[in-house]
Amino acid sequence: MTTAVRGTELSMSGALNRALADALEADERVLVFGEDVGQLGGVFRVTDGLAARFGEQRVFDTPLAESGIVGTAIGMAMNGMRPVVEMQFDAFAYPAFEQITSHLAKLRNRTRGRVELPVVIRVPYGGGIGGVEHHCDSSEAYYTHTPGLRVVTPGTPGDAYQLLRDAIDSPDPVIFLEPKRRYWSKGPVALDRSGPAFDRALVRRQGEDVTLIAYGPMVATALETAEAATEEGWDVEVIDLRSLSPFDDATVTESVRRTGRAVVVHEASGFSGYGAEVVARVTERCFHHLHAPILRVTGFDIPYPPPKLEEHHLPGVDRILDAIGRLQWDDEVVGFGG
Repeated sequence: MTTAVRGTELSMSGALNRALADALEADERVLVFGEDVGQLGGVFRVTDGLAARFGEQRVFDTPLAESGIVGTAIGMAMNGMRPVVEMQFDAFAYPAFEQITSHLAKLRNRTRGRVELPVVIRVPYGGGIGGVEHHCDSSEAYYTHTPGLRVVTPGTPGDAYQLLRDAIDSPDPVIFLEPKRRYWSKGPVALDRSGPAFDRALVRRQGEDVTLIAYGPMVATALETAEAATEEGWDVEVIDLRSLSPFDDATVTESVRRTGRAVVVHEASGFSGYGAEVVARVTERCFHHLHAPILRVTGFDIPYPPPKLEEHHLPGVDRILDAIGRLQWDDEVVGFGG
């Protein structure tokens, strides 16, 4: 059985592996399947050792057919199972998009709540690993725009464990976005499930001058930026959204009302990106508290570039610091809202 342990040091991939193992042990209805998740242990080894421990009836490989994987999971969930499926890479999930948006997201509503679909779809996403075409993408806006889906993404190993356990326990379908560039980062993991609620954002660093809003792979970058900002005399607060849908308005707006300035950061392209929704929600709720418009620092409006150009596409410390500097000193920006 799972032991109540605080502060166990694990990588993010190790924390996800432990979460899957603990869920499989705790509930015989939990199944794990997808492409190469069995004997190989997954491309990123997140499912390493699970098939040997729990058997091929509960952890198994599937054909290379993402639509079939999700369709099978829907049928299993309708019959009382709790499937956890892997899409292997972010852009590989698109063949399953019709199953996700037309059926997985809508069936509970269509049946007036009589049919629950407790399905977790694990999606390694984002850049930073030098992946070739179709192996790096940021698809969160597609899923958050689809009512009926929960969408969460961990920024730390501790959240990787807590959020995945919560996702597997959820009666709703969950898109679980795993930042692949952070799989090897290490940090403390509490295995007693004492973390914050599934749908709550966290203040990762307290500050007074500006709120930096990030999620998933950009959380570590935001914290690095906040430390670098101290050299400029800026005290930056960092919010980790964790849950993209539903959105924790209370935590975010409390911070922005106090600092009066905000920057939203994400890897995905800026146009119609998730950050636009964050800006809209925060502006509506904090308009009279703002000293400047809320800015976004995002990937460029292009497909993910080849590996050698990726570092120029992904938001980094310098680009984020430049945005913070505009909020502090640019006469054309400062003054908004009084």
